[in-house]
Amino acid sequence: MAMWDKIKDQAKTFQQSQGTRGASGSGQGSHGPAGGGRPGSSSGGSKAQLIGMFKSQLASAKNELKSGAYRDASMAMCALVAAADGRVEPAERQRVEDLIVSNEVLQNFPADQLRQRFNQHVDRLLANFEQGKAEALQVIAKAAKKPAEARAVVQTGMVVAGADGSFEPSEQYAIREACTALNIPPSEFGV
Repeated sequence: MAMWDKIKDQAKTFQQSQGTRGASGSGQGSHGPAGGGRPGSSSGGSKAQLIGMFKSQLASAKNELKSGAYRDASMAMCALVAAADGRVEPAERQRVEDLIVSNEVLQNFPADQLRQRFNQHVDRLLANFEQGKAEALQVIAKAAKKPAEARAVVQTGMVVAGADGSFEPSEQYAIREACTALNIPPSEFGV
């Protein structure tokens, strides 16, 4: 759980540095060490809040996130997260697809383009995980030229990874590898 607290702080700092509106009301009183002392109390909510925060950060950058590089890299990222444990159940594939096509930012792109790219990567990962991963990371690395897009790719991966309420070690590892490919310190996302 400590990881989520760490990311939450970083997300909060990031939001303040962006000058966007702060978390409404929920942040008061949790500043300082006292907030970190109760592990079980709000961790469920904080995960949802965190995913919400990444979503709103993505939404605020929606108009800049229209490039093919972002589209392709975020689909490779989603596939890596979905297949992080080496398998993808049909239901999980469907769930991630639904998350992708309903994502506000990804609605910049036609749904069939997104589905096609996502499924292509998943199929490659399932056929040969190491080779599929290398190909996905190559596609992800193409977004490194624009830091805002690179971060958005990781945020998209975080939103998808955290959507089921848990953040598996294999998913964290996939996100860490994507950060490396994008030249972003993984600590920025607490992974």
